[in-house]
Amino acid sequence: MSNLNGKIAVVTGGGSGIGLAIAQRFVQAGAYVFITGRRQAELDKAVALIGGNIAAVQGDVTEMADLDRLYAAVKAQKGRLDVLVIASGVSVPSTLNEITETHFDLMFDVNARAALFTAQKALPLMDKGGSMVLIGSIAGFIGTPGYGVYGATKAAMRSYARTWANEFADRGIRVNTLSPGPIDTPMFDQVTQEVRKTLIGHIPLGRLGKSEEVAAAALFLASDESSFITGAELCIDGGMAQI
Repeated sequence: MSNLNGKIAVVTGGGSGIGLAIAQRFVQAGAYVFITGRRQAELDKAVALIGGNIAAVQGDVTEMADLDRLYAAVKAQKGRLDVLVIASGVSVPSTLNEITETHFDLMFDVNARAALFTAQKALPLMDKGGSMVLIGSIAGFIGTPGYGVYGATKAAMRSYARTWANEFADRGIRVNTLSPGPIDTPMFDQVTQEVRKTLIGHIPLGRLGKSEEVAAAALFLASDESSFITGAELCIDGGMAQI
């Protein structure tokens, strides 16, 4: 069974959805987890839900000072970092004829730029055996109408993983991408039943995924069970983009 006994982890976007499910699973597997996000109320609820071996540092991953404060807390309290999960992200649909500079900048700032600096600033705390898990999306390699910019940001995550896995192999740091398909998170509360039905119709397993299923895959990639896996992409999509 995969475990993270004694490991120190950071999960960005850990206050809700997939990030929260990952943080919860990591604690269950023996890790001490730091979560970060913009909404203090969500972070407080997450800490209360998980109950122990969890700390929340409120911040915006697009702000360098907030990232510095996050890692300063990790260093002060634990002195090192073993696992980083970059789960912060934003998804706002817009077709090519509708895209504005504001839309483009928001998507790339949160999903691509912030991810890079979140990883860069973690490096001084990581040593041999460290693991980075980047939350991508199958939107990074399929052409979903309205999600061109979002898909491009997730393609960037996949490219990051390949490059960083190569750059830090000599330090024993593994970097992998975890790419979900449609997952039944609070974000899907805004999706109409018609759209939900259409999505499910494209999934061979006939249902949306669960955050807990993504968390189980993240635990595998974070743990020593995947010690010979780096630069890879694991899709959690019910076969949607595979078959």
